[in-house]
Amino acid sequence: MATRGAYAKGVVKREEILEAALEIVGRLGYRSASVREIAEAVGLSPAGLLHYFGTKEQLLVEILRARDAHDTARFADLDFMPAFLEVLRHNAEVPGLVELYTRLAAETGDAEHPAHAFFLDRTRAVNAAAREVFVAAQKTGRIRADLDPDWIVRAGHALADGLQNAWILDPTVDMAADVAQFFALLRPVTPS
Repeated sequence: MATRGAYAKGVVKREEILEAALEIVGRLGYRSASVREIAEAVGLSPAGLLHYFGTKEQLLVEILRARDAHDTARFADLDFMPAFLEVLRHNAEVPGLVELYTRLAAETGDAEHPAHAFFLDRTRAVNAAAREVFVAAQKTGRIRADLDPDWIVRAGHALADGLQNAWILDPTVDMAADVAQFFALLRPVTPS
């Protein structure tokens, strides 16, 4: 029984850490947010905090996983394309999380990187969900049937990731507006 109680407390503490980390990294950024600052926010030492995650790198991966879970829950009532645009709009409010995502994504070409499996799994899941939406939209005539749905997914993914990089350099870039324009280009052309 004590183990279950200790496990439940550990799960709650881990969630508390991730909530604090989302706020701190989102506000301060990947480079400015420290393990010490996150640990202090939840009443732990840095070593105590890392006990829940193993390494700083694994903590960073779990922050991204928590970010995705929050975004999924926050926009769950929307269809895929409107939800995707809302996530991009929300990303502009949490620059540190965008910075964390882009930095870790760039490092995951190394199969040994702690974030490699996360990005691989995330990409597969997002791409599969997007492909399903695009194929269904093609069947109903909302998206051009002459476009390969796999190309749409790859191009959309590349556009979104590239826009995040561009936005980090120039925060006037409107990521959601550019992706909305891409979605508009997918619609069938109606004769005038």
